[in-house]
Amino acid sequence: MSELPLFTPFTLRGTTFPNRIMLAPMCQYQAVDGVPNDWHRAHHGRYATSGVGSAVVEATGISPEGRISPGCTGIYNDAQVAAWREITALYRAQGIPIFVQINHAGAKASTMRPWDGGGPLDPASAEPPWQTVAPSAVPARDGWHTPKPLETDEIAGIVQDFARAAERAMEAGFDGVEIHGAHGYLLHEFMSPYSNRRDDAYGGPVENRMRLPVEVARAVRAVLPEDSPLLYRASCVDGEGGGLTLDDTVALAHALQAEGVDMIDASGGGIPAGMRLAQQKPEPGFQVPYAERIKRETGLATAAVGMITEPAMANDIVAEGKADLVALARGMLRDPAWPYHAAQALGHPEPASILPKLYAFYLKLAS
Repeated sequence: MSELPLFTPFTLRGTTFPNRIMLAPMCQYQAVDGVPNDWHRAHHGRYATSGVGSAVVEATGISPEGRISPGCTGIYNDAQVAAWREITALYRAQGIPIFVQINHAGAKASTMRPWDGGGPLDPASAEPPWQTVAPSAVPARDGWHTPKPLETDEIAGIVQDFARAAERAMEAGFDGVEIHGAHGYLLHEFMSPYSNRRDDAYGGPVENRMRLPVEVARAVRAVLPEDSPLLYRASCVDGEGGGLTLDDTVALAHALQAEGVDMIDASGGGIPAGMRLAQQKPEPGFQVPYAERIKRETGLATAAVGMITEPAMANDIVAEGKADLVALARGMLRDPAWPYHAAQALGHPEPASILPKLYAFYLKLAS
């Protein structure tokens, strides 16, 4: 049979991905003081041996106040780096490139865990709230805390926090980093005209609104090794009309490419908080056109994400050149063996060959 595109290797800046299936980042909200623990080791242990071709760990704070919630992981101190090193070792042992998604949550920081309500922390909360920041004094949602607009010198400090987080990521054994510029967090808040109402060099036309994401990409690329891939997750459109457009995101992608970003992980939504994508009905593959257009117009590698559930769809996305990788989150939660089952469904001649040798040996023995 001809080669299945979904199971072909892919190389980015010298790093080889054994196949095109990426484990998408999934916040776990289980850390203590930002330090990953047994929960994270168990969570990632099963995916490191699942047959994925790459993985991105959850939105990880570049500073204590940059975390989404008190349960979010961080990468701003030595204890966190040491704990992450145990997790990256799981993937490296299987030859799977592993990335950390570095994030500042902006106006969506200082919140409860989703199953505790997901709203803003308050003085009566078990865990104390902290001051949130954003481009403008626009709450993430009606009734939420009003963030403090960032001063120019504070913006420069955040750029440095991203760069330091990237340096720590290398110390922790990650192959690269993904800058989180999506889902209503700080960099997305700067990109969106809904949340960015500044009248200085960081607000107004898209060239100004993209200034902080571009500065962050430049600073992060400067501290990464030459062979370390740099990914950027973008919300390509806002959660309702009148905000960020795909044209804006294509312009951003061109600018990020000039700063050494290697791949756009094309997502969407998040502003206003809680809004689903009203611009396009959520259905299988509904965000794939974002990845396809960015790839076509910039030449950048892209990852498609969002309701990619069926193996045939995932294979077609790669085969038709719409994206280079497909990123799965809930699909992998539902079925941690999704890559193996996809290989079976697509008629891979040796589906077990995508798994660790021990698993492959026993599965072949039983067939």
